[in-house]
Amino acid sequence: MKVTVRFFASVKEQLGRELEEIEVPAGISTVGGLRAHLRARGGRWAEVLAETRRVTAAVNQDMVKPGAAIKPGDEVAFFPPVTGG
Repeated sequence: MKVTVRFFASVKEQLGRELEEIEVPAGISTVGGLRAHLRARGGRWAEVLAETRRVTAAVNQDMVKPGAAIKPGDEVAFFPPVTGG
């Protein structure tokens, strides 16, 4: 399945990219699974998307938890937690 992955703010800066189209391997069907797949690239990917780092996710512009399902054509975004004031 192919999804579009967007990176924002410090996540984008640290990974050096804003957008990527990814062919997700079979068996990965959640945001958390996608994050683990990206983390497995190693290096900066492992650091920036580490489980211990607070990274927020959205699917098709809706904030989601790691267990949220992803499907072909979805846009998945990763970004640091946002605060308001």
